[in-house]
Amino acid sequence: MEKEGRMPLIGDEFPEMEVQTTHGMMKLPTEYKGKWFILFSHPADFTPVCTTEFIAFQKRYPQFKELDCELIGLSVDQVFSHLKWIEWIKENMEVEIEFPIIADTGKVADTLGLIHPGRPTNTVRAVFITDPKGIIRAILYYPQELGRNMDEILRMIKGFKKIDEEGVALPANWPENEIVGEGVIIPPPTDVETAKERKGKENCFDWWLCYKKP
Repeated sequence: MEKEGRMPLIGDEFPEMEVQTTHGMMKLPTEYKGKWFILFSHPADFTPVCTTEFIAFQKRYPQFKELDCELIGLSVDQVFSHLKWIEWIKENMEVEIEFPIIADTGKVADTLGLIHPGRPTNTVRAVFITDPKGIIRAILYYPQELGRNMDEILRMIKGFKKIDEEGVALPANWPENEIVGEGVIIPPPTDVETAKERKGKENCFDWWLCYKKP
Protein backbone atom coordinates (compact mmCIF):
# COMPACT_ATOMS: atom_id res chain seq x y z
CA MET A 1 0.00 0.00 0.00
CA GLU A 2 1.27 3.47 -0.87
CA LYS A 3 2.49 5.58 2.01
CA GLU A 4 0.85 8.93 2.69
CA GLY A 5 2.83 11.85 1.32
CA ARG A 6 4.74 10.03 -1.39
CA MET A 7 4.04 8.79 -4.87
CA PRO A 8 3.41 5.05 -5.27
CA LEU A 9 6.35 2.85 -6.20
CA ILE A 10 6.80 -0.40 -8.08
CA GLY A 11 5.25 -3.15 -5.95
CA ASP A 12 2.68 -0.84 -4.34
CA GLU A 13 -1.04 -1.15 -4.83
CA PHE A 14 -2.39 1.33 -7.35
CA PRO A 15 -4.05 4.12 -5.29
CA GLU A 16 -7.84 4.01 -5.14
CA MET A 17 -9.38 7.01 -6.87
CA GLU A 18 -12.52 8.14 -8.64
CA VAL A 19 -11.83 9.95 -11.89
CA GLN A 20 -13.78 11.79 -14.55
CA THR A 21 -13.02 10.51 -18.04
CA THR A 22 -14.24 10.84 -21.60
CA HIS A 23 -16.16 7.60 -20.90
CA GLY A 24 -17.79 8.92 -17.72
CA MET A 25 -16.86 8.49 -14.06
CA MET A 26 -14.60 5.55 -13.27
CA LYS A 27 -13.11 4.03 -10.12
CA LEU A 28 -9.50 2.92 -10.29
CA PRO A 29 -8.17 0.31 -9.99
CA THR A 30 -11.60 -1.34 -9.48
CA GLU A 31 -12.65 -0.62 -13.07
CA TYR A 32 -9.93 -2.94 -14.36
CA LYS A 33 -9.99 -5.60 -11.67
CA GLY A 34 -8.69 -8.88 -13.09
CA LYS A 35 -7.04 -7.12 -16.04
CA TRP A 36 -3.76 -5.43 -16.77
CA PHE A 37 -4.07 -1.71 -17.36
CA ILE A 38 -1.76 1.06 -18.43
CA LEU A 39 -2.33 4.59 -17.19
CA PHE A 40 -0.26 7.03 -19.21
CA SER A 41 -0.10 10.77 -18.72
CA HIS A 42 0.59 13.33 -21.41
CA PRO A 43 1.62 16.98 -20.93
CA ALA A 44 -1.37 18.56 -22.72
CA ASP A 45 -4.04 18.17 -25.37
CA PHE A 46 -3.52 19.70 -28.82
CA THR A 47 0.27 19.25 -28.68
CA PRO A 48 2.29 17.59 -31.46
CA VAL A 49 4.13 14.78 -29.62
CA CYS A 50 1.08 13.83 -27.56
CA THR A 51 -1.05 13.62 -30.69
CA THR A 52 1.39 11.19 -32.31
CA GLU A 53 1.41 9.13 -29.11
CA PHE A 54 -2.36 8.82 -28.88
CA ILE A 55 -2.52 7.70 -32.50
CA ALA A 56 0.27 5.18 -31.86
CA PHE A 57 -1.48 3.80 -28.77
CA GLN A 58 -4.78 3.53 -30.63
CA LYS A 59 -3.16 1.72 -33.57
CA ARG A 60 -1.95 -0.93 -31.11
CA TYR A 61 -5.05 -0.95 -28.91
CA PRO A 62 -6.29 -4.27 -30.39
CA GLN A 63 -2.93 -5.84 -29.51
CA PHE A 64 -3.17 -4.58 -25.93
CA LYS A 65 -6.72 -5.95 -25.66
CA GLU A 66 -5.54 -9.35 -26.92
CA LEU A 67 -3.19 -9.35 -23.93
CA ASP A 68 -6.16 -8.54 -21.65
CA CYS A 69 -4.71 -5.08 -21.08
CA GLU A 70 -6.59 -1.77 -21.11
CA LEU A 71 -5.35 1.77 -21.73
CA ILE A 72 -6.34 5.00 -19.99
CA GLY A 73 -4.82 8.41 -20.67
CA LEU A 74 -4.53 11.44 -18.39
CA SER A 75 -3.70 15.13 -18.40
CA VAL A 76 -4.73 18.20 -16.42
CA ASP A 77 -7.05 19.35 -19.20
CA GLN A 78 -10.81 19.60 -18.88
CA VAL A 79 -12.97 16.84 -20.31
CA PHE A 80 -14.26 19.28 -22.94
CA SER A 81 -10.71 19.75 -24.20
CA HIS A 82 -10.20 15.98 -24.36
CA LEU A 83 -13.42 15.54 -26.32
CA LYS A 84 -12.55 18.26 -28.80
CA TRP A 85 -9.01 16.92 -29.23
CA ILE A 86 -10.08 13.35 -29.96
CA GLU A 87 -12.70 14.78 -32.32
CA TRP A 88 -9.90 16.64 -34.13
CA ILE A 89 -7.81 13.46 -34.32
CA LYS A 90 -10.73 11.56 -35.85
CA GLU A 91 -11.57 14.27 -38.37
CA ASN A 92 -8.03 15.13 -39.40
CA MET A 93 -6.05 11.91 -38.84
CA GLU A 94 -8.88 9.42 -39.41
CA VAL A 95 -8.14 7.65 -36.13
CA GLU A 96 -10.84 7.16 -33.50
CA ILE A 97 -9.51 7.09 -29.92
CA GLU A 98 -11.41 4.27 -28.22
CA PHE A 99 -9.88 4.26 -24.75
CA PRO A 100 -10.83 6.75 -21.99
CA ILE A 101 -8.87 9.85 -21.02
CA ILE A 102 -8.91 11.20 -17.46
CA ALA A 103 -9.73 14.89 -17.06
CA ASP A 104 -7.63 15.64 -13.98
CA THR A 105 -8.01 18.64 -11.70
CA GLY A 106 -4.51 17.98 -10.41
CA LYS A 107 -5.43 15.57 -7.63
CA VAL A 108 -4.58 12.42 -9.60
CA ALA A 109 -1.35 13.93 -10.91
CA ASP A 110 -0.32 14.90 -7.37
CA THR A 111 -1.10 11.41 -6.08
CA LEU A 112 0.95 9.73 -8.80
CA GLY A 113 3.80 12.27 -8.78
CA LEU A 114 3.12 13.55 -12.28
CA ILE A 115 3.68 17.28 -11.78
CA HIS A 116 7.24 18.48 -12.34
CA PRO A 117 8.19 21.55 -10.25
CA GLY A 118 9.78 23.12 -13.31
CA ARG A 119 6.54 22.90 -15.33
CA PRO A 120 3.70 22.95 -12.78
CA THR A 121 0.94 23.47 -15.35
CA ASN A 122 1.63 20.21 -17.25
CA THR A 123 1.72 16.55 -16.34
CA VAL A 124 4.95 14.75 -17.14
CA ARG A 125 5.01 12.00 -19.77
CA ALA A 126 4.71 8.88 -17.61
CA VAL A 127 3.46 5.28 -17.76
CA PHE A 128 2.12 3.13 -14.91
CA ILE A 129 1.72 -0.57 -15.70
CA THR A 130 -0.64 -2.29 -13.24
CA ASP A 131 -1.34 -6.03 -13.04
CA PRO A 132 -4.69 -7.84 -12.57
CA LYS A 133 -4.24 -7.73 -8.78
CA GLY A 134 -3.90 -3.95 -8.82
CA ILE A 135 -0.15 -3.97 -8.17
CA ILE A 136 2.07 -1.46 -9.97
CA ARG A 137 4.66 -3.49 -11.89
CA ALA A 138 6.50 -0.75 -13.78
CA ILE A 139 6.77 3.04 -13.92
CA LEU A 140 8.31 4.86 -16.88
CA TYR A 141 9.10 8.56 -17.26
CA TYR A 142 9.93 10.50 -20.42
CA PRO A 143 10.84 14.14 -21.09
CA GLN A 144 8.26 16.27 -22.87
CA GLU A 145 10.24 16.34 -26.11
CA LEU A 146 10.61 12.54 -26.44
CA GLY A 147 7.65 10.42 -27.47
CA ARG A 148 7.17 6.93 -26.06
CA ASN A 149 7.90 3.64 -27.85
CA MET A 150 4.57 1.79 -27.76
CA ASP A 151 6.10 -1.46 -28.98
CA GLU A 152 8.33 -1.50 -25.90
CA ILE A 153 5.29 -1.07 -23.66
CA LEU A 154 3.59 -3.95 -25.48
CA ARG A 155 6.76 -6.03 -25.01
CA MET A 156 6.67 -5.31 -21.29
CA ILE A 157 3.11 -6.60 -20.94
CA LYS A 158 4.03 -9.76 -22.86
CA GLY A 159 7.11 -10.12 -20.69
CA PHE A 160 5.29 -9.70 -17.39
CA LYS A 161 2.71 -12.29 -18.42
CA LYS A 162 5.46 -14.79 -19.24
CA ILE A 163 7.29 -14.02 -15.99
CA ASP A 164 4.12 -14.62 -13.98
CA GLU A 165 3.07 -17.75 -15.87
CA GLU A 166 6.46 -19.48 -15.93
CA GLY A 167 8.28 -18.08 -12.89
CA VAL A 168 11.27 -16.96 -14.97
CA ALA A 169 13.25 -13.79 -15.67
CA LEU A 170 13.77 -12.26 -19.10
CA PRO A 171 17.09 -11.25 -20.69
CA ALA A 172 17.92 -7.96 -22.37
CA ASN A 173 16.04 -7.30 -25.60
CA TRP A 174 13.82 -10.35 -25.08
CA PRO A 175 12.59 -12.05 -27.21
CA GLU A 176 15.58 -11.18 -29.40
CA ASN A 177 18.41 -11.51 -26.92
CA GLU A 178 21.95 -11.58 -28.29
CA ILE A 179 22.88 -14.70 -26.28
CA VAL A 180 19.79 -16.84 -25.73
CA GLY A 181 17.43 -15.54 -28.43
CA GLU A 182 13.85 -16.23 -27.34
CA GLY A 183 15.06 -18.15 -24.30
CA VAL A 184 14.15 -17.20 -20.74
CA ILE A 185 16.37 -17.09 -17.65
CA ILE A 186 15.89 -19.79 -15.02
CA PRO A 187 16.07 -18.48 -11.43
CA PRO A 188 19.52 -19.13 -9.89
CA PRO A 189 19.86 -22.03 -7.44
CA THR A 190 19.40 -21.46 -3.72
CA ASP A 191 21.45 -24.41 -2.44
CA VAL A 192 24.88 -25.92 -3.06
CA GLU A 193 23.63 -29.22 -4.48
CA THR A 194 21.54 -27.57 -7.20
CA ALA A 195 24.42 -25.27 -8.05
CA LYS A 196 26.70 -28.32 -8.58
CA GLU A 197 24.08 -30.03 -10.75
CA ARG A 198 23.78 -27.04 -13.03
CA LYS A 199 27.49 -26.53 -13.63
CA GLY A 200 28.29 -27.83 -17.10
CA LYS A 201 24.64 -28.63 -17.84
CA GLU A 202 23.15 -27.91 -21.26
CA ASN A 203 21.83 -24.33 -21.60
CA CYS A 204 23.95 -23.25 -18.62
CA PHE A 205 26.87 -20.86 -19.07
CA ASP A 206 27.63 -21.39 -15.40
CA TRP A 207 25.69 -22.53 -12.32
CA TRP A 208 24.19 -19.05 -11.88
CA LEU A 209 23.36 -18.34 -15.54
CA CYS A 210 21.02 -20.92 -17.07
CA TYR A 211 18.18 -20.54 -19.54
CA LYS A 212 15.53 -22.62 -21.20
CA LYS A 213 14.45 -22.52 -24.80
CA PRO A 214 10.86 -21.61 -25.73
